[in-house]
Order: sequence, then structure tokens, then C-alpha cells
Amino acid sequence: MVAKGKISNYWWCQIAGWGVVSLSFLFYANFVKEDINVDYLLKVIFIVASGLISTHLLRWFMKRYHWLLLPVEKIIFRLAIAVIVTCLVFSALVLLLNQVAGLTENRRNLDLLTRLFANSINWVFFIIPWVLFYYFYHYLVKSRKQQLDTLKLETLVRELELKTIKAHINPHFIFNALNSIRALIDEDPNRARNAVTHLSNILRSSMQAEKLETVPLEKELNIVKDYLELEYIRFEDRLKIEYHINDETLAQPVPPMMLQTLVENAIKHGIGKQLHGGVVKVTSDFTNDYHQLMVQNSGHLNGHANSDGFGLSSTRNRLDLMFGGKAMFDIAQDGELVVAKVLIPKT
Repeated sequence: MVAKGKISNYWWCQIAGWGVVSLSFLFYANFVKEDINVDYLLKVIFIVASGLISTHLLRWFMKRYHWLLLPVEKIIFRLAIAVIVTCLVFSALVLLLNQVAGLTENRRNLDLLTRLFANSINWVFFIIPWVLFYYFYHYLVKSRKQQLDTLKLETLVRELELKTIKAHINPHFIFNALNSIRALIDEDPNRARNAVTHLSNILRSSMQAEKLETVPLEKELNIVKDYLELEYIRFEDRLKIEYHINDETLAQPVPPMMLQTLVENAIKHGIGKQLHGGVVKVTSDFTNDYHQLMVQNSGHLNGHANSDGFGLSSTRNRLDLMFGGKAMFDIAQDGELVVAKVLIPKT
């Protein structure tokens, strides 16, 4: 949208382009052909005016029928026809203006139709560059806009995917936690209060996860500890917890709620299915140029729940979206333990 009273870029280009044409005619007359007189100036003015009118009509036609939206292969023939028609219009306007002004022409011994086509050939050298410049300028602008729109769309899709993934909280965990807290209220009120604190920390972190791309491992680890404290209420001595954390990794950025998701998966599909419970080990260390996170749990990989569930697929998707293939995730059986391993480029 051009502000009222402001000349658009199109008209600046028209004025500049046809201004150059008029100067070239004047230069030719002054140094090559003849002296500049009033008749010659009028002819130049008529040429420029006819050029402006005919090309502006062509522009209107191209916009009216949406030629600028067509791909190159579908518009080449149309542009060729448009050049011919525009040259004829250009020539007709020049002849008409010269006739009205009473100016003589070099081809006055020829009939009108012959002069029309003969002059049209001259104007081809002005119209073809105009058409090529106008169309391909808009073609490049359109291509650039499409690229920007594509990038914006990809960014929007990425943000929506991340929000969808990060918004996931297993409702069964919340129900189990509330049931455990209810059982503790009469039996051990202090422990029940602590359990409520653990649950509120987890819920608060899950809501904040939508706003954050990454969090320090230390913060994520605190949520994992809150989660495992709640699960310990349910499993009691059936659940053993081990932490092997390199303190230097605590400041490393990790996707929020990712480690908690892996631990939750270890409890749900590992410890929860073992008659005598088992162990959950959380490990964080550096290996080569990567920050390595591991969650190990007693159990066996035995179907879709372990390998293709939402929690694990969301972990893969988040890592792919956030690190563009530079991060890695794997889950495998190692003896009596299931090992979920994440490698994130070290910062």
C-alpha cells in the first residue's frame, strides 16, 4: 500500500526508464543526426508519452488477469504476444500524436498499415526490456515472498509441534499421585504435605515448559527427584533410585520435561511391571563433545509400549526439531536393564 500523495516505486521506475530513453534520443540527435528543434522535441515527447501509456496498459492487463502469479513456463507465450500487441499500440499512438501535431515522418510515402508495422519493429527494442524487467522483478519478489512464507510456516509448525509435545503430561501419574497423597493424609500428614509440594512443583514446571526451549539440567533434575519421590510413596521398597550426576553437567541446557518423560517411561513400563520392583538409574556425564543423559531401569523391551509410545516418540521429535539432527536418542536392552540414552551437543 502506497501512502496517499506518494509516488510508487513503479512510477519512479517508469519515469527513470523513459527519461533515459528521451535522453538517448536527444544524445543521438545532438551528436549523430541533426540539430535539436521544436519538432524533434515534440517527437521525443510523443514517443515517451506513448511508451508510458502503452506499457502502463500492459501492466494493467497483466495484473487484471493475474499473469504475475503464473509460472515461467505458462507465461512465455503470453509475454511474446503481449510484446507484439504493445508494440502495435505504441506505434499507433506515436503515429496518431504526430498526425495530430502535423509532424512529418520519414516513411510518409508508405501506407498507414505498413508504417504501423514498420514502426512497431523499432519499438520492440524498448518494450522487450521493459517486459523482461517488470515480469522478472515481480517473479523474484514473489519467489522471495514464498520463501519467507515457507520459512514462517515451518517455524509456526515447529512451534506448534513443540507446544503439543511439551504439553503432554501422563494423567495416570496425576491420578496415582493424588491417590497416594490421599492415603498418606491420615497415616503421615507431614509426608503428605511434602508429596503435595512435589506434585505442585511438577505441575508448575509442566506449565512453564510451554514457554521455554531449554532449561538447565539442574532444574530438570529437581523435577525428576520430585517425581521419583512421589512414585516412591506408591512403590515403597520395590523402587530403588540411583543418581550418577557429573556436577559439571548441571548447567547444560536440556529440553524441559524430557528427562522426566524418560524416567516416567522407566517407571510405567519397567518398574510397574516387575513383581519385585527394580532400580531406576539416572546418569549425566560428558562423552566426547556431547552431554550424555541416561535413564536405566529394570525390565525388558517387549513391544510398542516401550519402543513406540508417546513419551519416547515425543523425545525423538523434540530432539529432531530443536537440534536439527545433531542430537541422538536410543533405547536398548542391556542385560536386565533397559537403557534410554540421549546425546545432546555440549555447549
